[in-house]
Amino acid sequence: MRYFLDTEFDGVGGRLISLALVPEDGGEELYVVIAGEATEAWVQRHVMPYLDTVPEPLRSPHLSRRDAAETVSQWLANDHAIEIVADWPEDLAQFSMLLVIAPGDMVAMNPLTLRLVRIGGFSCAANSEVPHNALHDARALRKHIMTHLE
Repeated sequence: MRYFLDTEFDGVGGRLISLALVPEDGGEELYVVIAGEATEAWVQRHVMPYLDTVPEPLRSPHLSRRDAAETVSQWLANDHAIEIVADWPEDLAQFSMLLVIAPGDMVAMNPLTLRLVRIGGFSCAANSEVPHNALHDARALRKHIMTHLE
């Protein structure tokens, strides 16, 4: 299945703050927040206040990085044809690095494909119900691709 990805992170190359995967079929979504504070002023103002602006069933305690990785692994465990789609390279990099849990070790993961889609003139945040919230931005990406690029 194809999943639309968005992440929030603490500045370019900074720590992963949150991650969302929204399936193409409109089914169960995944949203995880990793415990910690932001150091970048822009992130403190535009991302951190909106981390919990998601529907109640998707809210969860802020997780350790390892627990977030395990959550992603378990959530994708039954899919054997995973395609992760993002519109920004760092989203794919952050997702990939989350899977690494120790030197030379990663969470269990079925084979997957990462796909970067360049969408001129489109911004997840500008089209999102709650800009700079990974879940709402991933939903905006899904809607745009499914509506305009399919």
